[in-house]
Amino acid sequence: MTSSFALALGGLTEVGFWSGVGVLAGIYTLLALGLQINVGFTGILNFGQAGFMAIGAYAMAILVIDFDVPFLLAVLGAIGVAVAFAMVVGMSSLRLRADYFSIATLAAAEAVRMFAQNAQGVTGGNQGLYGFDVAWADASRQIEEWLSAIGVGDANGLLPLLLVVWLVALLAIVALRFLQRSPWGRVLRAIREDEDAARSLGKNALRFRLQSLAIAATLGALSGVFLALNLSFVNPQAFEPQASFIGFAVLILGGLASYGGVAFGALITWTLLEATRFVDLPLSDTQIASLRFVLVGLLLIGLMAFRPQGVFGKRQEMVLGD
Repeated sequence: MTSSFALALGGLTEVGFWSGVGVLAGIYTLLALGLQINVGFTGILNFGQAGFMAIGAYAMAILVIDFDVPFLLAVLGAIGVAVAFAMVVGMSSLRLRADYFSIATLAAAEAVRMFAQNAQGVTGGNQGLYGFDVAWADASRQIEEWLSAIGVGDANGLLPLLLVVWLVALLAIVALRFLQRSPWGRVLRAIREDEDAARSLGKNALRFRLQSLAIAATLGALSGVFLALNLSFVNPQAFEPQASFIGFAVLILGGLASYGGVAFGALITWTLLEATRFVDLPLSDTQIASLRFVLVGLLLIGLMAFRPQGVFGKRQEMVLGD
């Protein structure tokens, strides 16, 4: 037990560990920000963020590899594809009750993943797609040179991605806070709390919900692009339903209707998930992987018992549409 503790403590002091945690936390901050605007502010249960994540990663990779589209344009194209898919899903299912809509979004995300797994000629199937990150590799080396010029070293090559991911995440938080304080954001709150009242004032609830879903799809696609850059390949296993569920864990931990809380929840969740890799227990790899999610589940159970609104959430924000 002492050696296991020492191993875990040693791993937690490594720069590479915190760089990896920071990158994953930034990626899932973007993912969960989309959930926040859907669940926390609009009152719709979206279990399909993993699908938007997959579309963003695959569309970017396919545009770069098969059509030789410049990387930044490919990212914009991937966002466009994800938003178009969100419109298709939303137009066909947003009129459903909250629980049925959540099932529809989960099914849509699984349909995307199964398509990616079976359409080998387009997506590479289980072997995945490679070679789409050449432009990012060049940009990453340039960022490393700039960092070296100011005396900042990068032991494992993750620092450029870490900086870019969190820059995008912080810009997204600022933009969402601005939107939330605008008349548009107040309409979202009104729809969440009483859709009939919002309609009686002439507000098109479906249109606003579609806009909220489109923003979630944009953020999900961006998180998928960054995940692809972090892994250096795109594979269907990265977009299983647990990606959406981890996003909800981040959301619940940070608190509903708190964009800053999402960043905090992502850091805590991924620190816990990654730290358990260093614990040496007499268990198989499958059992240890399960234990990681058990620990996150226990943390959420404890949080729901003592602070159900999350660390930075407010009880009055805990409202979902019917």
